[in-house]
Amino acid sequence: MIRLADRMNRLGTESAFEVLARAKALEAEGRSVVHLEIGEPDFDTPENVVEAGVKALREGWTHYGPAAGLPQLREAVADEMKRTRGIDVGPENVVVFPGGKPCMSYLMEALIQEGDDVIYPNPGFPIYESMIEFTGGRAVPLPLLEEKDFEFDAATVAELITPQTRLLILNSPCNPTGGVLSRDLLEAVAEIVKEKDVFVLSDEIYSRILYGEEFFSITQVPGMLERTCILDGFSKTYSMTGWRMGYGVMPVELAERITQIAINYNSCTASFSQIAGVEALTGDQTAVTKMVDAFDRRRKLIVDGLNALPGVSCRMPRGAFYVFPNIRETGLGAKELSSRLLDEAGVAVLPGTAFGAHGEGYLRLSFANSEENIEEALRRMGDFLKANA
Repeated sequence: MIRLADRMNRLGTESAFEVLARAKALEAEGRSVVHLEIGEPDFDTPENVVEAGVKALREGWTHYGPAAGLPQLREAVADEMKRTRGIDVGPENVVVFPGGKPCMSYLMEALIQEGDDVIYPNPGFPIYESMIEFTGGRAVPLPLLEEKDFEFDAATVAELITPQTRLLILNSPCNPTGGVLSRDLLEAVAEIVKEKDVFVLSDEIYSRILYGEEFFSITQVPGMLERTCILDGFSKTYSMTGWRMGYGVMPVELAERITQIAINYNSCTASFSQIAGVEALTGDQTAVTKMVDAFDRRRKLIVDGLNALPGVSCRMPRGAFYVFPNIRETGLGAKELSSRLLDEAGVAVLPGTAFGAHGEGYLRLSFANSEENIEEALRRMGDFLKANA
């Protein structure tokens, strides 16, 4: 029997992929399943980006590149940060990764000592808690409250901070709730973390997927740029999930050490993907606008439909492409309801508990699917709930 390291017992998972596998197995048996579980845009990568990637392959961008990323992509990212957030950064602040998760995990490995506290949003992206515990930290949940439109109290952050607190994770727009952290809240949090000397990981991967409001980053608060790492990337905005490319924007001293970790783990990010990334950031943005407009129509459709179901209530998400309906009045727990919806109704969703203990009483549905499929899922859910709730 293989003897695994104790740390493997602390490693979590991402339930979306487990539910996807179950759904695919049902489909292989001939069952019809509507997929609302996976957090992936259902749009193709924009054609201009694909062409840039193909051209890069043909031109020989198939070899090792600098561990921190190609200079032209790091420059493009820095320019994007200046344009969208108004912050003064250069390519030396940017590290490119094969996906967004390495930014998160490498940062924790660089900062977290055994027993350090890390405050993270709950319900939140499950890999936060998984990586905190895997690196030896203590995961401290920061409850997101439905009655506050899935924000939190700044005073709660102050209460949770201890002398052992090393890192605060923020996510806006948020997975799984679709909530957006207000400027007033982020400014209040900034004053707390500056006083307490806590570093911030600001997960801004959905920053371009907003509905009728302007994005605000905590790095825009004076004094926060030097104590924050922005996590962003290409998967969501440009429907480039399979290209595996993300980036971090951080203080230069930290960028140099994170690059050292990257050398040990992954050497570099695929060069042709990075050339395509330059085109994504600097080229035609029409495809992004069309995608967000489509998501906007779908979010209204799914929220109206969910609120018409017995025992279900749902707030309108302000960003990302998820809804987080409250299902407490159905009388069924999150895991039971999500499992039965898949097995009995052919609708794949995630239980709120897949995103932490504070997700009990909720489901997460992705509306990165066609309007026709969303309507069919709502019909199936309605039939199931009328018969069982």
